Amino acid sequence: MAGKEERTRTNGLVRDSFFYPTGHSTCMGNRLRQLSAPSQTAMDWLVLATAYVLLILFLVGVFDILIGLYELFVTGQFTEPVALVRLLDTVLLLLIIVEVHRTLLAYVRDGPVVRTVIGAAIIAVAREIISFRLDDFATTDDALVAATAFALLLIVLVIAYYVVYARIE
Repeated sequence: MAGKEERTRTNGLVRDSFFYPTGHSTCMGNRLRQLSAPSQTAMDWLVLATAYVLLILFLVGVFDILIGLYELFVTGQFTEPVALVRLLDTVLLLLIIVEVHRTLLAYVRDGPVVRTVIGAAIIAVAREIISFRLDDFATTDDALVAATAFALLLIVLVIAYYVVYARIE
């Protein structure tokens, strides 16, 4: 049968070696991969476009921080805690954008994303904790419940981060 299509039996299936070379799991699996490839390519391009949108948002945010710093110094409010917390809130938001951007790039490169996602979640919770104000709650009990929830969430995320970090290293 030299030069002709060979028929082989693998896992009880008869396969044409011309269409499905040895090493592929099943005929149907190979066909599904072929059919899903354009969808995966389109998704990769959309994720990459989203990463560029985040890059633009990051640049706008940096410009906003520079304007905010300038206004704080010109008006003399650079010693007011509320104004500084607002500025720090923007900085932490930019860090979240950086982490989401890294997650998107890792996804496109087929890299590990779990640690990056947990890192972004830690920054997001830290941002909420830093901007935490008692005035935002109706009662002290409500504030205590929210503070406890933030603390527990932060502890769980930090533990998860180190567990994932230990597995990767």
